[in-house]
Amino acid sequence: MPETSSSLLPRQVADEHVDALIALDPITGTYLGVKESAGLLPDFSPAGQRAVAELARRTLDRLDAAERVPGADSEAERRCARLLRERLTAELAMFEAEEGLCTVSNMRSPAHSVRIVFTVMPTETEEDWTAVAARLRAVPAALYGYRSALALGLEHKRFGGPRPTATFIGQLTEWAGGDGDRPGWFDEFAGAAPAALPVTLRAELTAAGRVATEAVAALRDWMRDVYAPTVADAPDTVGRERYQRWTRYFNGTDLDLDQAYAYGWTEYHRLLGEMRSEAERILPGADPWEALAHLDEHGTHVEGVDEVRVWLQQLMDEAVEALDGTHFELADRVRRVESRIAPAGGAAAPYYTGPSEDFSRPGRTWLPVDGVTRFPVYDLVSTWYHEGVPGHHLQLAQWVHVADRLSRYQATIGKVSANCEGWALYAERLMDELGFLPDAERRLGYLDGQMMRACRVIVDIGMHLGLEIPADSPFHPGERWTPELAQEFFQRHSSRPPAFVESELTRYLSMPGQAIGYKLGERAWLLGRANARAAHGDAFDAKAWHMAALSQGPLGLDDLVEELSRL
Repeated sequence: MPETSSSLLPRQVADEHVDALIALDPITGTYLGVKESAGLLPDFSPAGQRAVAELARRTLDRLDAAERVPGADSEAERRCARLLRERLTAELAMFEAEEGLCTVSNMRSPAHSVRIVFTVMPTETEEDWTAVAARLRAVPAALYGYRSALALGLEHKRFGGPRPTATFIGQLTEWAGGDGDRPGWFDEFAGAAPAALPVTLRAELTAAGRVATEAVAALRDWMRDVYAPTVADAPDTVGRERYQRWTRYFNGTDLDLDQAYAYGWTEYHRLLGEMRSEAERILPGADPWEALAHLDEHGTHVEGVDEVRVWLQQLMDEAVEALDGTHFELADRVRRVESRIAPAGGAAAPYYTGPSEDFSRPGRTWLPVDGVTRFPVYDLVSTWYHEGVPGHHLQLAQWVHVADRLSRYQATIGKVSANCEGWALYAERLMDELGFLPDAERRLGYLDGQMMRACRVIVDIGMHLGLEIPADSPFHPGERWTPELAQEFFQRHSSRPPAFVESELTRYLSMPGQAIGYKLGERAWLLGRANARAAHGDAFDAKAWHMAALSQGPLGLDDLVEELSRL
């Protein structure tokens, strides 16, 4: 006899939530490897958003009952319940504030989700390509639903910022093939189908790719002609109330924003001192960014796009061999990770996509190249320890590997950004602690990345809240942050080219509170480790602690510190 909803435990409620969400969100289904999702796309309209919110409310009601069922107080059930409640509550707060009606970004919007999901679809068989054709045909309805949500946002005066809007219009133009003078991104994707496919299917793919590209161009035209003029005078920043809501969503905690801002400055000063020491070893008398510019010209490089993909694959393979059995215990299927080149037309930052639930699609790192063919090693090593091994890949693949001990929700969709990014930044620091950055070149590159994350805390909080720059700052002391000052500050303290810095600032404006989670998440991981080490004394086993920490599933930052300290 099937269990009634009143007899389900929290992990069962969480798993049923995943099943119901996949029915509403086939993109999530594709990332999980659900075959039935392959030809479909979500409803991004206001009605589709309401359906997801109603599901969250139903799940929270069921969770209330589940927490009263005998056995709900076990460690596994309790940990899942607290994650599910925190995540769904944060998501509902975003829905009720109508944040989904103004989602305009250079990397996180329904349009970006629609495009990127094609890159993780299987494309080995005729059946796979038939599903690709069906999904291409679904692109116009998905983008129109997104447009209808933005249109309602205009009515309700819920505006995306002018700067993210302009950048997004440029991306849509790129995806549409410029002004029609070259194939669009979806045309090219469809055109890459194997020649051995039936002629009728190849013709269908060509037609479907054209339909998808025309839908992108239509969205671009509406964004340019209707949306952009309407939001032209809107602020790019969100203010304290909205920022606090976004930080809960991305960090899983209600932050003391002023304390976090001060912490960013503390890290800035600490890192600046370390960077000066390493710069002196590279180019005596130079400041850190002069030394990094020197490395751009004279440091170790990888030449060629395919060559850098192979080099990054070797870097991750070597990390797996060195870490497995010494600092981690990795299952064979977790050891597999692939290096890929990112599709053109997206944001400038590298990223990671996790494995499917059955590991038939492995975890993958993605490097945007944007026409670059020469890659400084100092800018790659720590970044790939972050994106690949022991960073995102070890955490997210381990969750999937131990899904039978967690819930499907914990292992897949219940992520907290600051937990994941905090682990990945902690992983960079761990590789430094373990001696994997033996020379000044690689170590200065690592510190440059750490400085970027400290600057994110400063400028993301500072510009959205309009905070004052401290008196001891070497940069515009006593003035209040603006996006223009934030970009100038970031450029002065980064080895990245101006286009990358501009992309980053646009990201911070359109995803408020996300960028601070790297440093604040790392702080949570370090505090949890320090507490556990203090509790165990000489008996503390770092390898055992790492594997227990990676196997506990995601949590918000408040809950994360508590759970890590108990391990």
